[in-house]
Amino acid sequence: MAFRLIPREEKFYADFQALADEIQRGALQLEEMLAPESPVWTKAEEIKEIEHKCDFLTHDIISRLNRTFVTPIDREDIHELAKSLDDVMDAIDAVATLVRLYKLDRIRFGARELAKTITESTKQIRLALDALERRKGVTTHAVEINRLENEADRIHQEAVMRLFEDEQNPIAVLKWKETLDLLEHATDRCEDVANVLEGVVVKHG
Repeated sequence: MAFRLIPREEKFYADFQALADEIQRGALQLEEMLAPESPVWTKAEEIKEIEHKCDFLTHDIISRLNRTFVTPIDREDIHELAKSLDDVMDAIDAVATLVRLYKLDRIRFGARELAKTITESTKQIRLALDALERRKGVTTHAVEINRLENEADRIHQEAVMRLFEDEQNPIAVLKWKETLDLLEHATDRCEDVANVLEGVVVKHG
């Protein structure tokens, strides 16, 4: 009977799940930031703290990877998954930072809708990571993340169209166009996570 002299380090799954929990918390904070008629600028500080925690968790995963001989999935996939997850939180933080930096004082169409889509995508990421540990059902959640990204593209396009039609102040147009772009960018980063997870599924069958 075959057996493994050195056991696999399975803690990576728990690490990824902890990272995903923080990302989902950051997405919810962003959604709350953009929920009122006037953005809650102070939420940017809370989101920044979550982003720092995600940096720490990501660094911890990479450090453990460098110390671990046998991993539950390929080493390059662990590295890429950690990086792609961290990129999602970086994108969320970038939106919050810009909203406060530009002192945006009135929410336009698209901001709340895109923030909600980001939150829904992070929920699917968390579920996909649970499925990865079980080695069953990852694709279902990856497909839903892809659907949400397509929906975000549609919302973004409509929001930009309305912005150009309704806003007369060119500075406001520039500020909001960049903000809407960053919101859509965050959903792209969620899709990157889904793509990494689907790649892992293909490799490990």
